[in-house]
Amino acid sequence: MSSKPVRRVDRVVIRFAGDSGDGMQLTGDRFTSETAALGNDLSTLPNFPAEIRAPQGTLPGVSSFQLHFADHDVLTPGDAPDVLVAMNPAALKANLADLPRGAMIIVNTDEFTKRNVAKVGYDVSPLEDDTLASWHVHAVGLTSITVSALADFDLSRKDKERAKNMFALGLLLWLYTRPTDGTEHFLKRKFADQPEILEANLAALRAGFNYGETTEDFAVTYEVAPAPMAPGTYRNITGNTALVYGLVSASHRTGLPIVLGSYPITPASDILHLLSSLKRHGVTTLQAEDEIAGVGAALGAAFGGAIGVTTTSGPGLALKSETIGLGVALELPLVVIDVQRGGPSTGLPTKTEQSDLLQAMFGRNGESPVAVVAPRSPGDCFDTAMEAVRIATTHRTPVLLLSDGYLANGSEPWRIPEVADLPDLQVDFATETNGVNDAGEPVFHPFLRDPETLARPWAVPGTAGLEHRIGGLEKADVTGNISYDPDNHDTMVRLRAEKIARIADRIPPLEVDDPDGDAEVLVLGWGSTYGPIAAATRLVRNTGAKVARAHLRHLNPMPANTGEVLRSYRRVIVPEMNLGQLALLLRAKFLVDVRGYNTVRGLPFKSVELADAIRETIAEPHDPTHPDTEVSR
Repeated sequence: MSSKPVRRVDRVVIRFAGDSGDGMQLTGDRFTSETAALGNDLSTLPNFPAEIRAPQGTLPGVSSFQLHFADHDVLTPGDAPDVLVAMNPAALKANLADLPRGAMIIVNTDEFTKRNVAKVGYDVSPLEDDTLASWHVHAVGLTSITVSALADFDLSRKDKERAKNMFALGLLLWLYTRPTDGTEHFLKRKFADQPEILEANLAALRAGFNYGETTEDFAVTYEVAPAPMAPGTYRNITGNTALVYGLVSASHRTGLPIVLGSYPITPASDILHLLSSLKRHGVTTLQAEDEIAGVGAALGAAFGGAIGVTTTSGPGLALKSETIGLGVALELPLVVIDVQRGGPSTGLPTKTEQSDLLQAMFGRNGESPVAVVAPRSPGDCFDTAMEAVRIATTHRTPVLLLSDGYLANGSEPWRIPEVADLPDLQVDFATETNGVNDAGEPVFHPFLRDPETLARPWAVPGTAGLEHRIGGLEKADVTGNISYDPDNHDTMVRLRAEKIARIADRIPPLEVDDPDGDAEVLVLGWGSTYGPIAAATRLVRNTGAKVARAHLRHLNPMPANTGEVLRSYRRVIVPEMNLGQLALLLRAKFLVDVRGYNTVRGLPFKSVELADAIRETIAEPHDPTHPDTEVSR
């Protein structure tokens, strides 16, 4: 227990920033784990360069990790940090513009050499002039103090310096009244076979913690109480991890094995890595030679009676398009997970974006509709993965799941569900013939459809009497024979489209959060915009203004009441991390003049900026002569 005064605060946003080799992601992750263990609600935003190791001390090489934790519901990683831990001049300069006046800066003075300062464009060290006069600066020699604390260890100076992130972590854990137990256990596991390195990191962690207690530079510590949460067992989870657990849970509930055919690509690679460690749960993973082979293996697995899954990001989705089209023609269940990133081309591999929606909808030759779903938060990736499997297996169709880099790498507390509460995803395979030929003999008709869903039978290869043709050539209705007949092609195209449309009959209606039922402005989002939109509407309502919000998980088809909801509001705002892709679809489908709020900065929305845009829209005068201002309830 600290001997210094403790100040209770309701929320804090901390950003750790340093060179890509300074261990900022590990530091942030460990602080997050300790915070989750205390019961705070939280949200994180890792942000790192695409290069494995950018030039040391340069602006492009800055890596950061932002954490927002509170004693109440947390919706975003925070618009701006209350505390910046800057390990070098580059980290300071790259992040200073995001820091509100009066915020705290903990800066590693040892890295502010003349060379390092000049490397990022400072003429004079910002520690020596009035550059930082508007902030509360704690100048700490993180490197030199760490080296001194490890003086008795038989390690090189370079190895001792590497532990400075543990010193910084210890200091921040002390400052915000976090325990060190979890990190100590983590280090003991990580360095179990390197005892000298283990003891050095433990010593650095404890030295940082003790430095906060003994130095006069920090007069108080801070405390954030646990957040109220529903009873249950919680763990901190990233979106990619939640997708994996969702897929494995879907495998359990269907009774079918998971087969992942994939090629590593940022930011989706962690899905392949984690699934490959879960073979004991009926998981088979194949790291293919390229994106095309990966999706081909997944589709082949689906033909064989497994849950075929492939993972990728935008560039890989483009390569998979032909095989996804084959899945549409074959009408087989296939789950394609696209963890979106900035584009076009290679673009911004480690930054987030929502710019693959139109590619998911239309990026294939011919009329080849697929189902499209998108999770709203890291934890929701679990439920959305299960929903993707349900749709794919029930409706015999490829399903595209659109996550993004923000969800993939960000984390939040997630309540572990009871297995008995998971949806029943039982699959019925075809086991008998279902028709007769012209001679009256029993035969199998592979495209004889379920009257409700229009799904065709799923027959496992090798089932006696159920042999049938497969391939990309057009099929004859019912029989599945190759057909070039114009009328048959028209029929099959329309049947495949109608099959996707009927998915809307088995998804929940679009829910609207409109507390008083009299808001005139609706904010509609999809994917990872959920948190910023919810935070922004909360800010707007706190000022007395009225605004409604809704969020789409199902993007194709959309819930059956979507058009009715849109036409119930004078204005509809659609925030997207693209230039208006969902807005374009909504305008075309429902003839509603929705208004886009768009950024493509590789970062999530700032809720304050979005709140300002909502307030401006609410304040616009009502124009009864303009058709998009008519409100029908």
